[in-house]
Amino acid sequence: MSRKICFRTSLRVATFHARSYGFRTGRSAHDAQQFLFTNLNSKVNGIDKRVIELDIEKCFDRISHSTIMENLISPKGIKLGIFRCLKAGTNPEFPSQGTPQGGVVSPLLANIALNGIEDIHRSRKGKHKISNKTQESDIKTPSVRYADDMVIMLRPQDDANEILGRINEFLATRGMKVSEKKTKITAATDGFDFLGWHFKVQANGKFNCTPSVDNFKKFREKVKNIVNCSNYGSTVKAIKLAPIVRGWRNYHRFCDMSGSRLSLWFLSHRAHTVFNKETRNDRESSVKLVKKAFPTVPCSQSGYVMVKGNKSPYDGDLPYWSQRNSKLYDGATSKALQKQNHSCGHCGLKLTSNERVHLHHIDGNHDNGKPKNLLAIHESCHDYLHMGKRVTP
Repeated sequence: MSRKICFRTSLRVATFHARSYGFRTGRSAHDAQQFLFTNLNSKVNGIDKRVIELDIEKCFDRISHSTIMENLISPKGIKLGIFRCLKAGTNPEFPSQGTPQGGVVSPLLANIALNGIEDIHRSRKGKHKISNKTQESDIKTPSVRYADDMVIMLRPQDDANEILGRINEFLATRGMKVSEKKTKITAATDGFDFLGWHFKVQANGKFNCTPSVDNFKKFREKVKNIVNCSNYGSTVKAIKLAPIVRGWRNYHRFCDMSGSRLSLWFLSHRAHTVFNKETRNDRESSVKLVKKAFPTVPCSQSGYVMVKGNKSPYDGDLPYWSQRNSKLYDGATSKALQKQNHSCGHCGLKLTSNERVHLHHIDGNHDNGKPKNLLAIHESCHDYLHMGKRVTP
């Protein structure tokens, strides 16, 4: 527990690049998805661009411990704790390198070690080159990174080999190098996979994003294993399927989900056939179970609102983050948050991502869902209000 606290504290004081979205509070994969849309759509001539799909060879096995310690901004006591974490269980062959891949803190270590790699390739608006007189507002960084996964967008005049050479120099000082086998330079019109999505600029110049083939195969395998399992009844199958389908659709809700395959028509039809074979089910009950197993989620391609620049939940801008986090909720909770100006109805403080938002029924009647009877409050405030009403055995 103490190690986790140390890393969380150090993460707050560390300054990460604006185009780093992986494993950071207040940022998500959808920010990276939307950034690719803004840099590859028809308004910015995405049809003429290329993409570097960067792969770092054995990233977690070769991260330099000294680089992490040099780039870490934290008190001496916390630095000592992190140094001991790095040295615990390292590979005897490389005592000054590496961190466990898949570990709880490994993505944070990757963010610290790779911070700044996004600035290696910068471009100026238009076709002009960057000079000493170029204003910062005219300089763009067409790169996006999610932990150790990175995509760099190139214009026709950009030299990909030169950029890869500079990236190799950057990584060499950190004990890593670019994987020549896995790193690809792809035309935007040919499409590429990133974070479980397939991005492609169509022949007419329009940007399109869909779930990747591998992502859909893994999801389909999970669904088929539950539907075809003879150990479960139809009701249990529907209960087990619902969170898997809802989670998959929520992750891809800003993609193009049209078509029978991505709308899950075939999977739901197969589930209906299996459910209907049970003697206790008829056509109507099977349809209800299928609707329960495959909950609908509204989707809108490229409808996500990106986080602004270098904004962080630790920058003290509570109005911005409380308003942004309120979009995570829908229905009655979302309406109550807007009505209360994103503040807790009990204590009056702003609602941030540090604590969940609960919907409190003022008169205690949970069947009364009228707007006047609903109040959005902190989870701790909700517990406090109901503290005296609990019946102890």
